[in-house]
Amino acid sequence: MKKLLLVAFLLCSCSSQAEEAYTQALNELVSSKVAEIAKSSILQSAVKAQNAKHASLSQSDIDDLDKKWRAENSASDKPLISATLSNALSKYLAQVKQESEGVFTEIFVMDNKGLNVGQSDATSDYWQGDEAKWQKTFSVGNGAVHISDLSKDESTQEIQVQLSVAVSDAGGNSVIGAITLGVNLDNL
Repeated sequence: MKKLLLVAFLLCSCSSQAEEAYTQALNELVSSKVAEIAKSSILQSAVKAQNAKHASLSQSDIDDLDKKWRAENSASDKPLISATLSNALSKYLAQVKQESEGVFTEIFVMDNKGLNVGQSDATSDYWQGDEAKWQKTFSVGNGAVHISDLSKDESTQEIQVQLSVAVSDAGGNSVIGAITLGVNLDNL
């Protein structure tokens, strides 16, 4: 069934039935596992802490952090990437990814500025605020979900969709960040 879903989508991307089938499966994932991850105390506290830490960052500061991250991707010394990958949230996300049995190809969480807070794997850039995964979730508000087109991710080299969801505070009152999960439809 899983392979049939992916094949149907790839061969008949114009078919509303194939799109509806994968959209339904992804929406079920949002209301179950993604909601559980987003409500976890480790994610909530990490995002809130980074929002406070980055409250006074200017766009120039954000651009500088993103440039530093991109440069570190090809450098031997990676202080910003290493610090992010070794934090408690990143360790938790790596465990969630591993336990997903191939459903999740990557998981990363962004703050209220679109900067990475934690991730299962290093991303190609640090600032996601200029991308749909953040703009169509965090900027939209509570309950916002964005599903990307099927593509090959440059970070993971996997064929996937990116499922992005606005992350609300524990009370569900305000959006504090966003989460993106690379989803391998074949393993869903």
